[in-house]
Amino acid sequence: MIQFRPSSPRGRVVTFVLALLGTAVLAFGPNPEGLSLRGQYALATMFFAGSLWVTGAFPLAVTALSIPVLLTTFGVYPDLDAALVGFADHLIFLFVAGFMLANALQKYDIDRRIALWILSVMGTSPRRLVLSVMVATAFLSMWVSNTATTAMMTPIAVGVLAQVVGQEGVVEAATNVDDVDSEVTTDGGIAVDDGFRNIQVAMLLGTAYAASVGGVGTLIGTPPNAVLASQLNEMLGYEVGFAQWMLIGLPIVVITLPIIWYVLTYWLYPPEIDDVSDARDEAKQYLAEEGNLGPRGRRVAIIFTATALLWVVGGLDDFVAPALPDAWAVTLFGGEGTSVMGVEGHQGVLYYVMVGLASIPALVLADTMEWDELADIDWGTILLFGGGIALADALEATGATKWIADSVFGSLTGAPIVLVVAVVVLLVIFLTEMTSNTATATIIAPLLISIGSVFAATLGLTDVAAAVFLAVSGTIAASFAFALPVATPPNAIVFGSGYLKQSQMMRAGVLLNLLMTAILTGLIWLLFRFVWPQVLW
Repeated sequence: MIQFRPSSPRGRVVTFVLALLGTAVLAFGPNPEGLSLRGQYALATMFFAGSLWVTGAFPLAVTALSIPVLLTTFGVYPDLDAALVGFADHLIFLFVAGFMLANALQKYDIDRRIALWILSVMGTSPRRLVLSVMVATAFLSMWVSNTATTAMMTPIAVGVLAQVVGQEGVVEAATNVDDVDSEVTTDGGIAVDDGFRNIQVAMLLGTAYAASVGGVGTLIGTPPNAVLASQLNEMLGYEVGFAQWMLIGLPIVVITLPIIWYVLTYWLYPPEIDDVSDARDEAKQYLAEEGNLGPRGRRVAIIFTATALLWVVGGLDDFVAPALPDAWAVTLFGGEGTSVMGVEGHQGVLYYVMVGLASIPALVLADTMEWDELADIDWGTILLFGGGIALADALEATGATKWIADSVFGSLTGAPIVLVVAVVVLLVIFLTEMTSNTATATIIAPLLISIGSVFAATLGLTDVAAAVFLAVSGTIAASFAFALPVATPPNAIVFGSGYLKQSQMMRAGVLLNLLMTAILTGLIWLLFRFVWPQVLW
């Protein structure tokens, strides 16, 4: 019997042909009532891209590049230039700048030093050792991509675990597992088959989950955040600032991260080890081996810190601008008035995308990075982001988004807001388990924005405020898929390390998915009642 796997050449062809057939059926079949012809074609394009994203037949970025081709072929856009506009969205350049800054941090091992310092300070007990890894990972993930953070933290966690578990402890644990016939090997004192001890499982799962959760904290922490910001700007003309997002994202991180740690280390995988002094010593030794940060590294640290501070300050215009002369307020924070340059209207030099882009020549001017080092970033994510924006713009422009939203969520009209949020969160988490969180956010964010007007009366908000509220809820949920290795790159990386079984990830992930659905629903509702009215509208 021949098995078609999307990752194999034959399976890829079969999956592609099936996606094309499904696309043709949707595109040329009967036109649904209330949906325009162009909307039908945009919907067919979404089916094509979604099918390939979910199956993984093509790399995500390759599928994204097919979107403007299909949109133009179907005539959704009259020419290719219009279909490619999404690839020039200003938030794409924020991610470019963020990735380049991250490259500078990694070149001088600044991210690694931060992680090792936290480990050496906090890791005084087994549970605190796991917590220190999670805190370090979450903090770095706010500024460096989730994938890069996990790739850097996993070897550190494995090295520290080797000091905690030890060869003798691993062999003893391995001989006590239920499957007595399983083969057990070791690598650096850590079992690589069935002999996994609780502290190993808790630390590796904690690393992956912390990377995903930490990305919620800032606008550049994970692509779904920027996808949402772009769609709010495109569809509603609504701008979410860097500081505004942190006021939303940071409480989510600060509250959910300790809960995840508690569940892992107290409920599911309580450490069986009491002494972790060797692990702390190992972290201190790693840190000592890094040596002092050189002059170029210090310059990178200064530029990064200044960039992060300016990102925050740029979002404090409501507090700072009134104290400044009008011209300076317009120049720094943007507005329709006259700037110090003597022209009407200004973006504002503290606009977070401008600040991010300005940091790149600053790195070159400080003699810290060469162009080939800056350019070595995750262009695939950039292309995926651009293709997602192009697709979402097409769905919105043709009315397909509103048609889908009314069809899917119309039955919830008049339902209690807590139920609406719970359905949104659970749906997004489920979808993210099957495809990337960026692809999920690309599909779901425009839908949630479109149904804002439907639930505005239920929420007691304006149409815009309701759209922002629902879309933010769904976007945050896209970072909380914990059950499957394919759900997020952090999950895939720790699973691929060989020190973790899928059943262990499933056990923790299913419980946390359900628990986080309830917690996020309540937390988002509380933020909506007491924080967001002052922040977002």
